[in-house]
Amino acid sequence: MGKPVEITDANFQQEVVESGKLAVLDLWAVWCGPCRLLDPIFKELAEEYEGKAVIGKVNVDENPEIPQKYGVLNIPTILFLKGDELVDKIVGAVPKRVVKEAIDKYLQ
Repeated sequence: MGKPVEITDANFQQEVVESGKLAVLDLWAVWCGPCRLLDPIFKELAEEYEGKAVIGKVNVDENPEIPQKYGVLNIPTILFLKGDELVDKIVGAVPKRVVKEAIDKYLQ
């Protein structure tokens, strides 16, 4: 079963930038209620896109550099990255199909 990759400030370069794949990152925090709504969605996405995209989660309290680098002010925020280039961003808890549509668009 797929599992989202825990992305940290320390492993960001290796797991995201050097992966050569689209990275879809859920920026969240323990105290954020709406963030919990994305947990099951990201578990399913990790399974569905295994080997095709990096599906990851970033705890913003423990990893402040990533949200700062991409100007994330609210959570949950989903970042879509190719290398370290931001290609799209979704702010707020959204249905799975919205995230899937964006992933499929950038995987082409």
